[in-house]
Amino acid sequence: MKVKNVDIFSPYLVIVGIILYVSLALVAYQYHLKGLDFVSGETLFAAFFGSLFFIIGALTPKIIGRFNLIPKLDTSGISKDKLNDKLKNSKLSVILNEKVLLAVVLIAIFLELLNTYLLGGIPLFSGYLKAKATNDLWRVSYILFLPAINILIAKYHNRWYYLLFVVGLALFAATGYRTTTMAILLSVFITVYYTRGLQFKHFLIFAVVAAVIGIAVGYIAVKSIEWQQWTLNPIQLVFYRAGFTFMVFDKIVHMAGATHGAMFYNTFTPGHPRYIVGDVVLGYHKMITPTIFGPAMLDFGYIALAIQMFLIGLFLRLLHSAHKLADGVFTAVYAVILAHTLIWIETGPTDFIVWLFYALAVIALVVFARNMWGISKKDSKPENI
Repeated sequence: MKVKNVDIFSPYLVIVGIILYVSLALVAYQYHLKGLDFVSGETLFAAFFGSLFFIIGALTPKIIGRFNLIPKLDTSGISKDKLNDKLKNSKLSVILNEKVLLAVVLIAIFLELLNTYLLGGIPLFSGYLKAKATNDLWRVSYILFLPAINILIAKYHNRWYYLLFVVGLALFAATGYRTTTMAILLSVFITVYYTRGLQFKHFLIFAVVAAVIGIAVGYIAVKSIEWQQWTLNPIQLVFYRAGFTFMVFDKIVHMAGATHGAMFYNTFTPGHPRYIVGDVVLGYHKMITPTIFGPAMLDFGYIALAIQMFLIGLFLRLLHSAHKLADGVFTAVYAVILAHTLIWIETGPTDFIVWLFYALAVIALVVFARNMWGISKKDSKPENI
């Protein structure tokens, strides 16, 4: 199989990301960075267990289709052009208008500019300002900007929109948070990769650029925290972060079920689930990332981990299928969800904002399914002779 025929950004990229992340952690353990030591075999098994159920979830639609388990949902004969024509005439086309999307992007950029102005400085260079940067203005601007810029670039080929992307990327990078920076960068590249037909060499260039930006933002932000002292270089810091976070998961594995749903509850309420990880697992009140496997394991153990990973795998596969059949908006939505899921490998599914994006994706899938169903029913009716 040629590289150009490989779908690089399929849902299985999450598994590649997990393998890479664990490998980075193992290197940190090998060199005992800042005293880190190897995790237990059970922790490695737990990571494998969760990954296995992700794969099962991602394979489920294919299994259902192959064995024709739900015959009425067979839509293999529906053309992309017919589906896109029907979607263009749907009620959602009003809010997906180019001028509306452009206005949303500009409003988001303005709100983040206002946020930076009110903070009185650039959070990337100050730990105190960084702690204040993720306020309501930031939340609203990010919720608006990320899906809007992706949909705008996916649907409308205007080079000026890339400038808006760069401006937004710079503003969110200035907050000092790698998560939003990488989510914007990664999702927009996935959108462009699919909608503009980029090649594998473009992916390699992007991988280098993304790594440099991610490492730079993370290192500058860490070095700017006034109350911490770091002696690691930027590359060592990457390995150490992976090793430390996976070490946290190691502790979670050995106290599975300790929080009895508190992580899940605080994710969807004004609580702070990552503080719970710090309090319960490490014994001090700091925000700690628990990996993609951590929250479910800490709340309810292996059963919850299996359900979570199965559902994430299934959901990504359904979105990926919708994107392949209809592209455009669905490609943008898939890009946003995949980007954040990849970031979850380290941070864990504890961000309410990301679950809002998942809710947006659910709505997109419902719209997609209704239109597919409508076309399928219409095509199945016998023609009058």
